[in-house]
Amino acid sequence: MPEFPGGEQEFWNFLSSNMRYPLIAMENNIEGEVVVQFIVEKDGSITDVQVVKSVDPSLDKEAVRMVRIMPKWNAGMQQGKPVRVKYIVPIKFTLGSKIKFRQ
Repeated sequence: MPEFPGGEQEFWNFLSSNMRYPLIAMENNIEGEVVVQFIVEKDGSITDVQVVKSVDPSLDKEAVRMVRIMPKWNAGMQQGKPVRVKYIVPIKFTLGSKIKFRQ
């Protein structure tokens, strides 16, 4: 499986420190879990970012933005060769605590 630079905890730290809770979602008390899928390419770059479980357009957009700004990952390997891997991330937006991630 591919790995975020520094491991899983660094992945969650990256998302938490780069999240900007959308003002419209705060004003309307919108919370929920957005599920995003993407491809980690052979070179570790992120492509084909898609929302597979939507909550609200503003939260969906923010989840996609965070995934798109991630640094390159360590590529997934199969039989010693880098491979493309689909990855799915559930991101839970909760008011009052900025953002929470289900692990």
